[in-house]
Amino acid sequence: MLHFQVGKGRFVLRTAGAVFQSNRVLLHKSEDMDFWALPGGRVQYLETTEQALKREMQEEIRSPIHIERLLWVVENFFQDEEKGPPWSEPTHELGFYYLFHFPHNSPLYGKDTFMGDEGGQPLIFEWHPVTTLERCELYPAFLRKDLQTLPKTIAHVRIREGNLA
Repeated sequence: MLHFQVGKGRFVLRTAGAVFQSNRVLLHKSEDMDFWALPGGRVQYLETTEQALKREMQEEIRSPIHIERLLWVVENFFQDEEKGPPWSEPTHELGFYYLFHFPHNSPLYGKDTFMGDEGGQPLIFEWHPVTTLERCELYPAFLRKDLQTLPKTIAHVRIREGNLA
């Protein structure tokens, strides 16, 4: 995976995706997290961000996906000392966020909530109405608003959250 320590901090290369159904977006979290994120994960060495997103969805929920387009390139700087490792470390994350969809006959579209797995750790996947995202603990926080109106072209986003804000 493309992540490494830099002094007391870390760098992460992440890919994630937004998939919609009936004005709802799919979010996920692990059972020990108190916030939501778009599904995705870390990119492996010599893997494109698109390949990584497809691999992550296959590993976590056993589903193929079809990537439509790149939405955001995000430079995310964050630290939250209250959450403990790894979130308590100053983090420089470079993220590529895509719009994707499941195959049209996917049973995942008919479930409000379903479970996935990441290396033996259970993941919770849940469809959230886009109109309620501003009240949702969703990170990076810019997504709470920007998922309601997707950019027409690739957008470059720079954010600082938590103790680095």
